[in-house]
Amino acid sequence: MSVIPTRRTVLRGAAVAAAVPLAGGISAGSAFASSSASVSSSHEPGNVYGHSAAALGPNVLVFDPSMGDAAIQAKVDAVFALQESNQFGSERFALAFRPGTYHVDINVGFYTHVLGLGAAPGDVVINGHVTVDAQWFEGNGTQNFWRAAENLTIVPPDGLNRWAVAQACPLRRVHIKGNATLWPSPPGNRWSSGGYLADSVVDGYVESGSQQQWLSRNDTIGSWTGANWNMVFVGVQGAPAQSFPTPPHTTIDRTPVVREKPFLTVDRHGSYQVFVPALRRNSTGTTWASGPAAGRTIALSRFFVARPGDSAAEINRALERGQHLLFTPGIYNLSSTIRVTRPGTVVLGLGYTTLRSTHGNTLIEVADVSGVTVAGVLVEAASTHTPVLLRVGHGRSRRRHDADPTALFDVFARIGGAIAGGAGVSVQIDSNDVFCDHLWLWRADHGLDDTVGWAVNPADTGILVNGDHVTTYGLFVEHYQKYEVLWNGDHGRTYFFQNEHPYDVPTQSAWTHGSTKGYAAYKVADRVREHHAWGLGSYCFFNLNADIYTDRAYEIPDTPGVVFTDLMTVCLNGPGGGGIVHCINDAGDPVQNGFGTYNMKAYSNGESVV
Repeated sequence: MSVIPTRRTVLRGAAVAAAVPLAGGISAGSAFASSSASVSSSHEPGNVYGHSAAALGPNVLVFDPSMGDAAIQAKVDAVFALQESNQFGSERFALAFRPGTYHVDINVGFYTHVLGLGAAPGDVVINGHVTVDAQWFEGNGTQNFWRAAENLTIVPPDGLNRWAVAQACPLRRVHIKGNATLWPSPPGNRWSSGGYLADSVVDGYVESGSQQQWLSRNDTIGSWTGANWNMVFVGVQGAPAQSFPTPPHTTIDRTPVVREKPFLTVDRHGSYQVFVPALRRNSTGTTWASGPAAGRTIALSRFFVARPGDSAAEINRALERGQHLLFTPGIYNLSSTIRVTRPGTVVLGLGYTTLRSTHGNTLIEVADVSGVTVAGVLVEAASTHTPVLLRVGHGRSRRRHDADPTALFDVFARIGGAIAGGAGVSVQIDSNDVFCDHLWLWRADHGLDDTVGWAVNPADTGILVNGDHVTTYGLFVEHYQKYEVLWNGDHGRTYFFQNEHPYDVPTQSAWTHGSTKGYAAYKVADRVREHHAWGLGSYCFFNLNADIYTDRAYEIPDTPGVVFTDLMTVCLNGPGGGGIVHCINDAGDPVQNGFGTYNMKAYSNGESVV
């Protein structure tokens, strides 16, 4: 690895060559020590800006209106200056706002988590923008990963809030009093590539712009304008009508079963709690717009508050005592597994908590119990081969958890990119009745020197589902080398799927099994009798000009109970690059040798197409 690493500029589908130095090797402390806008505080340890938040660690910046808008703006800007282009750096931050009104503009960079600490979004009002843009990357937002905002009211002074993101960038529980746009500002190509909005209200319009795909779940919006490849709406009030493929809007009126992600709050006495929203069935709109959200509150004193350097053994002892688990921002190098065995346990990460498997160990294993939450973690392979990074259950089970399902929120996996490593499966679900709400499982297609390559960051499968009655909302899985999604359980549901086949296939023979070229991106096993999926997009861009093909994007059993609705394939290769031969099984026309921007096929049949 070079001292000054370079990034490979890769459009999420089309190639743009560049070599631009990244800011690397800078610690948060050294970066801010010489700045008048220092994030490091002169307050004593055990006190963050005068409030009792010591347990949250030095990388949770807690703001209060009494600090003054200018001082807050300086500290927010200092974090952004460090994180704007820090795509594979080690710094992690949470910017936490106590209840009140602020006149600040918040630019959100990599590994930055902006959160309001009120009981409702209206308790923290930002009279300003909460912005993601892409001028660090010449107007290309397709690598704007790993950042989030939640539990805020945003009042943009010009009426428009910009959130120009790619994967792993959720907006949750926000109220935008104005309009929202989802693509970068000029100049530049203004591309953007994926996103997620949940439990939120946008008073005006949402303009998708160049967004390639998007999922909105349980929102209320004034209106929606724009579409490119795959826009999915589940339980959204004000959603556009079903119209796939022209425009490609997939609209499902109600969300069958979900609860919202837990979030950190602080009361007027300065005491911290975590609020866990209640389960909802057949729901539309938000949990909070019509009054206080239903749910339960857990005092922070009942959590083990982890910091980087804590071992899995320490964490497990706390979990065995019946404590919940809160990760403060940072990178945790773990040589053994965190084991969650008690029903109802909450595991919550702040500031893009990153867990690295250093000895081939599973990072988190949840027992076959009810009501567990794992939220806000990035799991990463840091050894040659990790069989499974995160697992729920251990082997097939007949036990049902439908009354109180286990849930994964904003769980992201990374193989390569920041550090070389390999894995078999990133997320494995053996328990029944689990639901997953926003996953991005990524075998890196670019990164720091010597961290990516067909044999450098090998990974077979993004998600393996063995349990029955498993539901996913917002399933993003990219670049794995075998079946990227392998679904063995019955009665599964997927609402929105986004995929890219591996870019870096060196030869066709390296990516062939039996007589089949490549692997399907989404495979439903032959034994499955019932499975439904809505709004699926699978894309190919084979970047070695090796004339690579995959025989199909989706592979399912020929049975009436397995139904894929609104699915598409896209090829972004030029001549000689290859393509996708069939959409699903042996049906659907090929997409190959893209013409102009891309070659796309869409299928809107609501019946099984086999």
